Amino acid sequence: MSAVREERPVRVLVAEDDFLVHQMVAGQLRREGYEVVGAALDGQEAVRMTETLAPDVVLMDVRMPEMDGLEAAQAIAAKCPTPVVLLTAYDAPELVERAAEVGVDAYLVKPPKPRELTRTITMARSRFKALHQARRERDERAQLSAEQAELVTQMREALEGFAALSGMIPICAACKRVRITDQAWQTIEEFIREHTNADFTHSLCPSCIAELYGDLPEEP
Repeated sequence: MSAVREERPVRVLVAEDDFLVHQMVAGQLRREGYEVVGAALDGQEAVRMTETLAPDVVLMDVRMPEMDGLEAAQAIAAKCPTPVVLLTAYDAPELVERAAEVGVDAYLVKPPKPRELTRTITMARSRFKALHQARRERDERAQLSAEQAELVTQMREALEGFAALSGMIPICAACKRVRITDQAWQTIEEFIREHTNADFTHSLCPSCIAELYGDLPEEP
């Protein structure tokens, strides 16, 4: 009885350069209820077909021409992240370690047994989902932390600007320039622009108009 219980069959790409092995694995997959969406004969083709076909999982042979299975798995992880199950003739610890480093989610020793095939594909997909969920959450936390840090920086700059205008500000009683150092003075407009986000637009108040121009005749 098939162990695949989904609304649609799990779509599998088989990357295997040996025709007989491919036929055997593809036949087992179909009997277990999977849909075989393509057959890649080398690593480069496996990467291209993963990008175009978007399978749910890739069964990847280790030794293939042009690009081996580990290189192809690494390229898939970078270009179009997809669960990858490595097909290998040998259960070598160094191979398993290297496979984990490049993004392989599980491995099978050839020829795979039907029960092992289903169990390993299920495990690989679950592991892939969990790892990518954890990665998304980590990225979201990092983004939130960066946004909070930016907000704190903006608030600190605003408070520093406010603090710069607090306390005693030396200003000339005649020309109204502000002393910024012992020898340097700024107009009050320049001082405000430099220490705040405010700007000026100039006009004349009624008292100054009367002092400068006298009483202007009222408009008829």
